[in-house]
Amino acid sequence: MRNILIIGAGRSASCLIRYLLSKTKSENIFITIGDISLESAQRFIKGHANTKGILLNVSNKEQREEAVKNCDIVISMLPARFHIEVAKDCIKFGKNLVTASYINDEMQALDVEAKEKGLVFMNEIGVDPGIDHMSAMQVIDRIKDKGGKLLLFESFTGGLVAPESDDNLWNYKFTWNPRNVVLAGQGGAAEFIQEGKYKYIPYNRLFRRTEIIKIDGFGKFEVYANRNSLKYRSVYGLEDILTLYRGTIRRVGFSKAWNIFVQLGMTDDSYTIPDSENLTYREFVNLFLPYSPNDSVKLKLRHNLKIDQDDLMWEKLEELDVFNNKKTIDIKDATPAKALQKILMDKWTLKEDDKDMIVMYHKFGYELDGEKYRIDSNMVILGEDQVHTAMSKTVGLPVAIASLKILNKEITTPGVQRPLNKEVYEPILKELETYGVYFTEKKLKYLGYNPNNVGG
Repeated sequence: MRNILIIGAGRSASCLIRYLLSKTKSENIFITIGDISLESAQRFIKGHANTKGILLNVSNKEQREEAVKNCDIVISMLPARFHIEVAKDCIKFGKNLVTASYINDEMQALDVEAKEKGLVFMNEIGVDPGIDHMSAMQVIDRIKDKGGKLLLFESFTGGLVAPESDDNLWNYKFTWNPRNVVLAGQGGAAEFIQEGKYKYIPYNRLFRRTEIIKIDGFGKFEVYANRNSLKYRSVYGLEDILTLYRGTIRRVGFSKAWNIFVQLGMTDDSYTIPDSENLTYREFVNLFLPYSPNDSVKLKLRHNLKIDQDDLMWEKLEELDVFNNKKTIDIKDATPAKALQKILMDKWTLKEDDKDMIVMYHKFGYELDGEKYRIDSNMVILGEDQVHTAMSKTVGLPVAIASLKILNKEITTPGVQRPLNKEVYEPILKELETYGVYFTEKKLKYLGYNPNNVGG
C-alpha cells in the first residue's frame, strides 16, 4: 500500500481530500492528513478506510520529519512560506512533493538536488497558478505544432461570488484569503508588453486602468493588471511575443470603487496604528481625512474624493458600514490594511448557503499560413456548497490528480517544476474535464493593430 501525506486541512483541501478518498481502494493508497488542528485533520475522514488524521505542527521538526519519512509522496497545502522546510525534508528522505504555490527562490534552489535524487517537485498546480498554465500551454503548443507564430497572449482569472449569491453592490465576496485581496497589486508597478511596447502601471493607478471582457452566459467583467506578466515570456516560451498581459477578474465597477481605499491609504500594510483596537470604523476612516472642527467624516470624504451623494460609489461605501461609530476594529497594532480587512469581512464573508465562482479567460492571437487568427478560451466553475467550493475544486483537483500520476510514475521528469509539459498537462486536463472543469473555445479573425497609428 502506498502512503500519501497531506499537510494542511483547510478549506482549499476539501475537494483534494474527497478525490483521494474515493481512490483509496482502486489505487491501493493510504492517506494521512496532518494539520495543526487535530479536529481539522480528522473531519474529512469519518467512515473512510485507509485514512487517518494526525496532529502535525509544521514548525515542529521532529513531528514533521517523522510524517514525511513514513510516506511515499507529500502534498503540502500549507501557506507558501511553510513549503520550504517540508521540501527540504523531502530531499532528505527522498520523497516527491506537490504544492499549489508559486515557485520562490528557495524552492528553485532545490532543483539540482531534486534532479540528482530523481524526485518530482511539482509546484504551481492549483488554479492560478496551475490550470492557467496547463490550459494556456495546451493551446500554445497546439498553435506551435501547426507552425503558427504567437502574436498575443492575455490571461485573466478571478475568484468571485456565484450569480445566485451575488447580493451586494460590489458584486463581490471573499472566496480566498481576504488579506491577499486587500494587498493585491502592491510591491511594484504592473509590468506587461502590448504590441511590442513595454507598459507599466504604478499601484496608485492600477485600479483605474482596467479592461472589459465578456463571457457568454455570465455577462461583462473587468480586469486589472497583475504585477508579473513579463516573466511569463520565458515561462511559456514566448520570448518574441508582441503582447503578453495577465490580470485579475472582477465584476464591472469593482475597481473604481476599490480605488477609493487605495487613494485614501487604507490598503497600506507598512505601519501600525496606535490604539487601533479601540477605533470605531468611522474613526478609522477619519484617520485618512483632513482635520475639520465642523465637517462630518462623510462630508470630508465626499469632498476629498469628489464623490457626489447620489453616486453609486457612495452607496457602495455606505453598504460596507464604514461610517459606523459603534463597531470597533478590535485588532491591536493593526495596519491600515488589517483594519480595512476587518471591516470588509463583516460584509463580504460568504453566508452559509452562498456559492462561489471561478472565472478564467485566455485570449490567443497568432499567425498561420499568412493569415491571422484569434482564439478566445474561457472556463467558469460554480461551487457546490461552503465546503466544496469552486476555489477548492479548481485548486484541489489538479493537485490530487498530479499527485496520483506522480505516485503511479506517469509523471516522472524530476526537478522543481511547473505543469508546462505535455506529459503533465494533457492527462490532467483530460481528467479534469470528467469533473466539469473544462474550457470553451471560440476561433475568430485576429485584427491586430493599425501599424499606421502613431504612438503605442
